[in-house]
Amino acid sequence: MKHSKLLLSLTAFFFLTGLSAQDDMQGYKSKVSEAYKLYEAKKYKESANTYAEGFALIGRKAYPNDRYNAACSYALAGEKDSALYHLYRLADGKSKYNNISHLTTDVDLKSLYQEKSWEEIVSYVRANKELAEKDLEKPLVTMLDSIHELDQKLRLKSRELMDEFGWKSDTVKNLWVTIQYQDSINELAITNLLDERGWLGSEVVGVKGNSTLFLVIQHAPIETQQKYLPMMRQAVKDGKARGSSLALLEDRVNLRTGKKQIYGSQIGTASDGAYYVQALEDPLNVDKRRASVGLGVLNSYTARWDFSFDTKEYIKNIKKYEDLLENMTTKKK
Repeated sequence: MKHSKLLLSLTAFFFLTGLSAQDDMQGYKSKVSEAYKLYEAKKYKESANTYAEGFALIGRKAYPNDRYNAACSYALAGEKDSALYHLYRLADGKSKYNNISHLTTDVDLKSLYQEKSWEEIVSYVRANKELAEKDLEKPLVTMLDSIHELDQKLRLKSRELMDEFGWKSDTVKNLWVTIQYQDSINELAITNLLDERGWLGSEVVGVKGNSTLFLVIQHAPIETQQKYLPMMRQAVKDGKARGSSLALLEDRVNLRTGKKQIYGSQIGTASDGAYYVQALEDPLNVDKRRASVGLGVLNSYTARWDFSFDTKEYIKNIKKYEDLLENMTTKKK
């Protein structure tokens, strides 16, 4: 499913270069956002075509995450050659895509497995992974890879079940019991590692392994989050963690302790199932704060949940969001 493609952002950081004055980055972002929604609506042919239109706006270049998603849409639309073309550019291009475990288990791409060039692409990606990890602590990388896969696999499954049965269904509730149990196991492994080694940078455990440290703390109980928040703040100062990840943890800790979030990263679900940005400090300047830590504008972020963030409307209804926060905090006491 589409959300699974977001895992790529943990392993493939790559900034577009060589953009000309004629390149339309805003148009590109709009097109890939539209393509994202078409994918989720299972309109795979339209999604693939829209990705192609977006890429054309910047000289047929693309961010790795978008190119991978385009490959998935093409594969699901039955256009195997186009899907393989985009995967080949990822594997043998500047981004040196190396998430071999995700590539070889992504059900969106299963129609490509019997194609002659599939194994060639897999071999490129495997070689990229070996090159990227040649100076890393392999046992730790393996451990963190496993933890990351367990963390994300169950959450991706929950999204599928929510779409099918609804977020209040017993099926979803039962899965979350399993998720919470696995989270507790992951938490023990990561906190032991942090206590012994501190916050390890990507030069030791790779980009994905480094991000796994954050993911597990982000999904841990509030006591654990508060304990390791200062460590992560220092890691950001030392260049060993991403400011955008820290922003998400800061927001979550704030809300869980009865304070407003700073960056608008935490999305709530109302009693009628509608999504909303949870209580937010100084909504007028939220995009400035987001930009300072490498996050995009809030309205683009909320589009992932198919709703728009209107600053004026939000401010007009701020009391409602503050009351929701107070009610949640009261229930936890």
